[in-house]
Amino acid sequence: MDVNIFRKMSYGVYIVSTLDGERPTGCIANSIMQITSSPATVAVSINHDNYTNGCIEKTGKFAFSIMAEDSDPGLIGNFGFRSGKDADKFEHVDYEMAEGIPVVKYTCGYVVCKVINKLETNTHTVFLGEVVDAKAYDGMGNAMTYAYYHEVVKGKSPKNAPTYLQEEKTEGKESAEGGKKTKYICQVCGYVYEGDALPEGYKCPICGVGADRFMAEQQ
Repeated sequence: MDVNIFRKMSYGVYIVSTLDGERPTGCIANSIMQITSSPATVAVSINHDNYTNGCIEKTGKFAFSIMAEDSDPGLIGNFGFRSGKDADKFEHVDYEMAEGIPVVKYTCGYVVCKVINKLETNTHTVFLGEVVDAKAYDGMGNAMTYAYYHEVVKGKSPKNAPTYLQEEKTEGKESAEGGKKTKYICQVCGYVYEGDALPEGYKCPICGVGADRFMAEQQ
């Protein structure tokens, strides 16, 4: 089976948020869809291993902020490659509260939902939510798609994402001299930097770790 076909399907990149008691928490998701228009209802798929899953279950509400192409890509590293159980993901994030749920600014906007039903699969819970609030932020670019994230941002999917492919590979690029460039792989999020050497003081644009967390692999 060619699992790469799933990348041809249309996905967005979203920050799903809720509360852990009174503390904001959340994760990255790319499988969200509108189910009905009246009343407006959406479905979101969250891995059982994501801390956000249990928090949505307890809170009964969730929101999702729609990443823009010009949103800070570090948001993906923050929300996609760390656990809300161990880290305060909103500590350095510009956000506001909407209907009692945290939503992230400098995105295309947000949708807030109350959980009305759910479906359990082997690995994920599909939460059905009735929309109770929504807002579009002005001044942001196009919504980020899953394809844009992979092809332009060069990011990898978190291992708990519904669309995660176990073997995600990139081809080595040719250097100006005609040889293969060195591929430097972030050991935290899988971001790939290709060049002759990592620049001094380089930090991963996805998860923010330093050059010491990259491993070189000659192509």
